[in-house]
Amino acid sequence: MENAEIIIKLTPDEALVLSDWLERVQMTDLSRLVDDEAVWAPIQRLAGTLDKSLPGIFAADYGERLDAARRRLRPASDDVVNDHAASD
Repeated sequence: MENAEIIIKLTPDEALVLSDWLERVQMTDLSRLVDDEAVWAPIQRLAGTLDKSLPGIFAADYGERLDAARRRLRPASDDVVNDHAASD
């Protein structure tokens, strides 16, 4: 198992939203968020893989695509209310 790769599957919406977040995180002072330099390598690898897999990140309507993906991934407001009521 030492040489086995880990495969993570994401929907296109998940990949787009995660790619955008990783880009924003990498543009900030990562040392405030990431306290272990060993974490940087997998973060950069994941971000690079997403960038290569998402040609839409260079599309003129990228912002609209990202907003639509975020909307689809957010739980419906009824679901959030029901989740809170169930945990009380």
